[in-house]
Amino acid sequence: MQGEQRAVRARVSGTVQGVSYRVWTRGEAMRLGLTGWVRNERDGSVTVLIAGAEAAVTAMIERLWQGPRGALVSEVAVEEATDDAPADFRIIV
Repeated sequence: MQGEQRAVRARVSGTVQGVSYRVWTRGEAMRLGLTGWVRNERDGSVTVLIAGAEAAVTAMIERLWQGPRGALVSEVAVEEATDDAPADFRIIV
């Protein structure tokens, strides 16, 4: 990874569970060379920690609005994160 590094936590709301959103997110993050994790929340949202090159993180935030086929994203709330990301991208169950 080159350039500035960034880590963010995003809370994705809408129809994002039951549509393979976590699997899709992991694939997109890996294509962008990002690390972090994704998990379902009890309220029906999905939380994502993404870390890596600033441009790749920005691109991933934009992609979170799209999601996989069947997803209907109503909100992506992003905040800067200080969490340590794992060395890969994981789906947390």
